[in-house]
Parts: sequence; structure tokens; C-alpha cells
Amino acid sequence: MNDALVPVKSDESRDKLIQLVSFNLDEEEYGVDVLKVREIIRMPIVTRVPNTPHYVEGVINLRGKVIPIISMRRKFGLLETESDKQTRIMVMDVEGELMGFIVDAVSEVIRISGSEIQPSPAVVAGSVDQECIAGVINQAERLLVLLELERMFSTDEKRLFTSM
Repeated sequence: MNDALVPVKSDESRDKLIQLVSFNLDEEEYGVDVLKVREIIRMPIVTRVPNTPHYVEGVINLRGKVIPIISMRRKFGLLETESDKQTRIMVMDVEGELMGFIVDAVSEVIRISGSEIQPSPAVVAGSVDQECIAGVINQAERLLVLLELERMFSTDEKRLFTSM
């Protein structure tokens, strides 16, 4: 018998190494898949656009392409604060569309194993829409909320952004 030669199938997603960009909002730490992040820029002048959802800060011209800028604080129902030297816009790919997300600060790129991602508890991250939380990562002295950008916006909202 050569049962010992048959490889044991494991859940690939649990063993896979994942790289995340971590960022801060209101003293909480969040993470997004590094492959979604196109670039991280300082706060430019944002052009306001009328009749947009409250969390849309406006648009910017990024090398000839106009992209919508989302205030993560407003989207998540957090108190507004003034931009400072740590404030950044994370330009990310959300279902093929470039969008900018204003965050308080970008921390680092971290590597984790898929097995470190735990399902989010029923009540986590205050008013953050539960739909966009992919899980929670418990690393030593910190908790990091993993976001899934594709689930952050409704179909109608996505349609609005593509028409900007």
C-alpha cells in the first residue's frame, strides 16, 4: 500500500500567504489586500462634486485620469478630523475602477497566513458596514480588521462612481 504517498489535501486559502496594507482610521487598524492598492499619495486638492453621497469627498486628476475620492471616516460614520501630514489617499482597484480612499495614516505591508484570519464577531468595528468586513486578524498586541472593498458599495453606488 502506498497510502503514505497520497498527499493530504489542505484548504489552500488557509495556508496561503497573504500580504496586506494596513492603515489607520480613528485609532483603529484596518487592512486591505496589497494587490488592490495601486499607489499611496499625499492629500492633494480635491474638487468637490455636487449631488454625490455624503462620503464622497470629490474627485482628483491622477495622471490624466479622474478618480473619485471616498472619505473612509464618513463612509464608516466616524467623526471628521482635519487632514494632517499623516493623511493619505490609498488609490485602489475596486472591480476594475480606480478609487481613492482617504485614511488617517498608512502603517505597513504585513504578511499573514490565511489561517490567521478569523471570522468577524457579530458586532465589530462599530458602525463599519458588516458586509465589507472579511475577517479579523489577531496579531500579538493588535487586532486588524480586514476589509473587502468589493462589498463596500451597493450596485447603484458603483454605477455612480463609473459615471463620475
